[in-house]
Amino acid sequence: MRDRLPLIAGNWKMHKTPAEAREWCVGFRARLPEVPAGVEVVVCPPFTALEPVSGALQGHGAWVAAQTVSDQPSGPHTGEVSASMVFSCGARGTLLGHSERRAMGETDAMVAARVRVALASGLRTIICIGESLAQREAGVTVEVLAAQLASALAAVDPGEIDRVVVAYEPIWAIGTGRTATPDMAQEAIAGVRAAAANRLDANLLRILYGGSVTPATARELMAAPDIDGALVGGASLDPESFARIVEAAA
Repeated sequence: MRDRLPLIAGNWKMHKTPAEAREWCVGFRARLPEVPAGVEVVVCPPFTALEPVSGALQGHGAWVAAQTVSDQPSGPHTGEVSASMVFSCGARGTLLGHSERRAMGETDAMVAARVRVALASGLRTIICIGESLAQREAGVTVEVLAAQLASALAAVDPGEIDRVVVAYEPIWAIGTGRTATPDMAQEAIAGVRAAAANRLDANLLRILYGGSVTPATARELMAAPDIDGALVGGASLDPESFARIVEAAA
């Protein structure tokens, strides 16, 4: 039986005003008064809702993460938000390298720079990697994932492994309603774990699956030996469905 603590992260993307975010927290706490034993829970609201969500979840057990941070600590970078800024708003971690950001031009090198800045600022990191449908059909999934991972982990000291989580998100399954089968997800994540062994103790590294995860698919996905939780998108916007996914992992 694996010793890695399952982690469920909810990525709200560009949804919810501060008032709507507080309302979600009220509903989530009513449904789950505290985080169940045997699972860790993270909520990733937009920047504008970081402070209200961290306040509303205080004492609950869930922690809050930003959806990205700048690779610069401060300066003339209009529109950017630094790691120290999100930390001051209650975030204790951040997503990095989500495929939607990579699609807008974020490169492996940029992700690695953000990883280093986030860790140096005291944030935990959830590093996203994933392949396109064309790459999967070409049979290069493992090579693509290994290259993305190697770049990101080059910025990580092996002693920082307890502050690093990897999320495998097949791009073709994000927001499409398509989910990788448990066997497909397990095969890819086992490959990621093997690739990570070149840099750190891969048995300690938590690797999540992300891509149209729902309460109906969560339990079977997380029964796979190498899948340590889920990065949940659309289903995290409803506190009831997110709570059910958390319960599936506990």
